[in-house]
Amino acid sequence: MSFSPALLFYRGLTALVGPFAGAWLKARVRNGKEDEDRIGERFGRYTQARPEGTLVWLHAASVGESGVALSLIDALAARDASLSFLISTGTRTSADLVAKRAPPRTTHIYAPLDRGSVVRRFLAHWRPDLGVFVESEIWPNLILAAERQGVKLALVNARMSVKTLRQWENWPAAGKRLVKAFAFISAADARTARALKRLRGEEVSARGNLKLAAPAPSIDINARASMLTQIGNRPVWLAASTHPGEDEIVLAAHERLRENFPNALLILVPRHPERGADIAKLAGGAPRRGLRQPIADAPVYVADTLGELGLFYNLAPIALVAGSLLPHLKGHNPIEPAKLGAAILTGPHVESFQDLFDALFAAGGATSVDTPSSIAAAVTLLWRDDASRAEQLEAARRVAAQGADAFTHTLSSLAALLPPQPRAPRTAHASA
Repeated sequence: MSFSPALLFYRGLTALVGPFAGAWLKARVRNGKEDEDRIGERFGRYTQARPEGTLVWLHAASVGESGVALSLIDALAARDASLSFLISTGTRTSADLVAKRAPPRTTHIYAPLDRGSVVRRFLAHWRPDLGVFVESEIWPNLILAAERQGVKLALVNARMSVKTLRQWENWPAAGKRLVKAFAFISAADARTARALKRLRGEEVSARGNLKLAAPAPSIDINARASMLTQIGNRPVWLAASTHPGEDEIVLAAHERLRENFPNALLILVPRHPERGADIAKLAGGAPRRGLRQPIADAPVYVADTLGELGLFYNLAPIALVAGSLLPHLKGHNPIEPAKLGAAILTGPHVESFQDLFDALFAAGGATSVDTPSSIAAAVTLLWRDDASRAEQLEAARRVAAQGADAFTHTLSSLAALLPPQPRAPRTAHASA
């Protein structure tokens, strides 16, 4: 098997820095970014046994990619109940999501380090029949080792930033070698499809973003009723998935709103729930859902729980999709609020979901904001003008309704890569 100079350099570098991985992971444990009890999984050591039969392995980075992977698992399991699934992810929040949503016959592990000895242990233990990489998780050692062992590979919903695509174009031999390892590739957007076509030398499917096809999160009707009772008739808006530095912006916007709407309520959902205490302090001692504290008459409510964002999108008539207000951020998925009835506001920094936001902007389904004053002005307009809000919601719903074709095509393509199932033996009939 030939390797480009870039891939040879990468293999050597990962082997060289491998001995320092333990110290790096310990630092991540101290920062709350790793599960100390499961560090062995990062090194390809597992307590779980491989299930019998055909095993489909899906590799995802974080929460968004895990949601796509779980949707594919649900659909593949519905086609063939004998399949088992392995999902590897890179973050604690994604591990928590999988723990809540994973269907039967699904095992979660933390993604192995991309080091030769580690990926060999991973593959020797799990022996997957199909490997599905979701979006932008391109790990050279893992991909090439799986290919070498005969694992069929797919890259689905590929979605790469301009910077990442430029890097691949600067190393075309390495990029071509890696994308050729995949038996099937689908792209989430035309830009990624064109770049992968240049590397691969053949057409790459770009039927749409699989996140458009994902069902809206389920809503706990009892929790919704309880929240509605607490909110009453107060005007409410949501700041969803905020990152450090954004909380101050949305809190300043809320102060401006309260000048004209004194009883206005801001529900603030941090991207990482462990930041709840710091945000509550920043908001003057705001009540926290993570501590089961009631809203009462507080102007800000910190919803620092996991897996409830859909509830708040459904409750709030207006939602700022954060992760978009600061230059180093790249945006979050706007499809959940579109499907759950929240008029969408976003900051200008949405590179990771540029195609989705471009479609929303073109349809009139989202509003761009960037300062406390512009946020307050947009919320005020949507609160006061029911017709404008309804038009924006309907435009967003039309965009969100797309993507079913992409999902069906991806599902059929993955099913075609699975090994054929043994036929049931025919029943012998005695001759009369």
